Amino acid sequence: MIIPPFLKPGDKIAIVSPSGTVLSERVDGAVSAFEQWGFVPVQGEHCREEYNSYGVITQSASWKNRLNDLDRALRDPEVKAILCSRGGYGAVQLLEHLDLDYIATHPKWIVGFSDISALHAAWHRAGVVSIHSPMAKHLTLYGIDDEINRINYDIMTCGKLPEYHVPAHCHNRHGSATATITGGNLAVLMGLLATPFNLIKPGHIIFIEDVSEQVYQVQRLLYHLRLAGILPNLAGLVVGQFTKHRGEDTTAMADMIHDMVAPYGYPVAFNFPIGHIQRNVPIVEGAIASLTVNDDGAKLSLRF
Repeated sequence: MIIPPFLKPGDKIAIVSPSGTVLSERVDGAVSAFEQWGFVPVQGEHCREEYNSYGVITQSASWKNRLNDLDRALRDPEVKAILCSRGGYGAVQLLEHLDLDYIATHPKWIVGFSDISALHAAWHRAGVVSIHSPMAKHLTLYGIDDEINRINYDIMTCGKLPEYHVPAHCHNRHGSATATITGGNLAVLMGLLATPFNLIKPGHIIFIEDVSEQVYQVQRLLYHLRLAGILPNLAGLVVGQFTKHRGEDTTAMADMIHDMVAPYGYPVAFNFPIGHIQRNVPIVEGAIASLTVNDDGAKLSLRF
């Protein structure tokens, strides 16, 4: 995997909105954070807009304008990293129009999660690592000294990759594995299965999260992976947060996922802080991960 050049003071960071519309003050907060770090923020022309697609889907702009903002950021030689302002819906509309060869030969960091999982899939297809992590909201609310924002800064400026320790969970399966790590929002990535942008692959350590998907809906997605021969052949599984699903039984989702992977032998770590939560820890897509799960809990370390 290609590692983009590390950032240095004075480098430009583009802020674009390839999916949903973002609150303007959150763009302001990201601009302020980047300036405090010594970078030069550059805003996409359409990053603060609001556009109603088919009268029901709220996006930041038409797909052409969102693509143009992203493409300009990619082709500006002074832009060294791209922050996606938020998720929502719409990144999938851009995939077939991206120049993957250009991304590979002019690699840049791209940062985001949720719907931005589709762009991580494009970067991975191009052979370039990317950062699955919070976006403009987190920079605005918590500032540059926040743990998560500092991890992102360290990754992009010096290549310092994190190691995470998570307490033991009753559904954890012990074991260890070292493999490429990929993943993200499960519903978004399942929409890319059987395409050139598939990011859920046998032999990988996969991390998954989702929001507003019900237990049966997530189970359906996991059955798809089982029947496709992918779920049985993972190297490891990191189960992030599945938030805002109906039902008072908050253990039902974990119980279901535990049952779905019970036949397999790889290590599984539950309740990882990845997803639509405040402490959404950064993961470098395409890095080499070592996952160890034992009585003490789970340890996930990353390296290039």
